[in-house]
Amino acid sequence: MNKKQIDRPTLNDIRSAHKRIEKFITRTPLHHYPTLDNLIKAEVYVKHENHQPLGAFKMRGGINHMMKLSQEEKRNGVVTASTGNHGQSIAFAAKLHGIEAVIIVPKGANPGKVASMKALGADVRFYGDHFDESRLEVERLSKEEGYKYIHSANTPDLIEGVGTYTLEILDDLPDTDVIIVPVGAGSGASGTSIVAKSINPNIQVIGVQSDAAPAAYLSWKSNSLKSMPNKTIAEGLGTGLGFAYTIEIMRDLLDDFILVTDEELEGSVLLLLEHTHNLAEHAGAAALAAAIKIKNQLLNKKVVLVMSGGNLSLEHLRKIIIDS
Repeated sequence: MNKKQIDRPTLNDIRSAHKRIEKFITRTPLHHYPTLDNLIKAEVYVKHENHQPLGAFKMRGGINHMMKLSQEEKRNGVVTASTGNHGQSIAFAAKLHGIEAVIIVPKGANPGKVASMKALGADVRFYGDHFDESRLEVERLSKEEGYKYIHSANTPDLIEGVGTYTLEILDDLPDTDVIIVPVGAGSGASGTSIVAKSINPNIQVIGVQSDAAPAAYLSWKSNSLKSMPNKTIAEGLGTGLGFAYTIEIMRDLLDDFILVTDEELEGSVLLLLEHTHNLAEHAGAAALAAAIKIKNQLLNKKVVLVMSGGNLSLEHLRKIIIDS
């Protein structure tokens, strides 16, 4: 792949973003769990982005993006589509800077995440049954009412922001061998890959997505963007198509991409609760699900699992516990 084909954030861009946002975020811990070592047969660490004030890594990107808007863009307000965590990040960052934020969510969006967005002052509107339908309404509002459209993936400033957690990982564990990161729209995996490969090209970066919404995976595997049914229970992994900007970055920099089942995600939520005493949402448990699936490839390596978020609804938690 030609790495100069698209204008993507650099390591220096991400370092600058970290300085820009650090007073607004939590420098989340990287914890080692010996009982996960025994499960995976590797030295396993968890990057706890679930410890952010909003419970997910996305706030890093939202803050960075909002701080870089022009004065005119701030006056016009912003609009975005979200299943929850991205919307919370935009709502939080907009409130910091007194910017109007309209967030379009699918009709079945996580009630806790919706309540959080509203509490942060966002104008939350329900549209469509899935994220991809919500995104079409965002495009209409941007064109017809002049809001700044913040795409959840094809936005360099978001990748700069979310990439900052990988700077922290490699500050804490410079001899990391493997980082496993969940993939929805792809901003987190893109930021992780840019930082890791810039600092040490030998670090393996592995993405993971649900097989019930495999559009990004299939787009990464092929030379074209794919649209697929989005039937996963994992809100943070639930996109029905691959996005050109992040897919191209991931094609260049990801070492592997793993599909897991929704059942494996649910099982990993329980395993993380048992072994780390942390509540992960389905996307936040995806890295562990992938590590279990490919543990033979991880033998004796230092492996970092990105727990991207912990905003699991009570309804989903009850279901997981009852089904177990």
